[in-house]
Amino acid sequence: MKRAVISVGIAAVVTVVGCVVSVSDFAGKSCESVADCPDPYVCVAARAGAGRTCEVLALPDVADAGGPAPGPVPTWCADVQPLLAQYCLQSCHGAVHTGSGHNEFRLDMYESDAGIKGAMEMAPRIDVRAAKFKDMPPVGNPAPTADERAIIGQWAEGGAPFCDLDGGTPDGGPTDGGMDGGG
Repeated sequence: MKRAVISVGIAAVVTVVGCVVSVSDFAGKSCESVADCPDPYVCVAARAGAGRTCEVLALPDVADAGGPAPGPVPTWCADVQPLLAQYCLQSCHGAVHTGSGHNEFRLDMYESDAGIKGAMEMAPRIDVRAAKFKDMPPVGNPAPTADERAIIGQWAEGGAPFCDLDGGTPDGGPTDGGMDGGG
């Protein structure tokens, strides 16, 4: 009897381990229904031209703290653009995107240009992936420190301000933070 119980216990453990799925692998994956996406992903039509994909709409087990951290909100030009340049642009989320395969957004631009989203529009996703889930950049690549991730999160949660301290957007200046010759 003990042998049968132990065998059933081992089979249950193997089954559970075999069903574990890394949720970080599901962002942007095609789906047909909610059942196709693991928690915390939801099957939605959120990406233009991509049909229905698994996307994070809310963070699991993360209470709403009521807004950004106290103190000055980091800005794109002074705080965030240098971090994204250091950790995100090499071959993934800049002019060259062969490392990611994502050409629908660029993190070397602040605002959208010719239908390609810039960092300002991507701020909520940057916050989730870089500051909260910490699954960007992918393992094996240089990654921001905890303090640098906090700066990125504060910027995104604080409204993703450009270069001025009032949280405004660019006023006739270059929209890419000076990274690509202007806006």
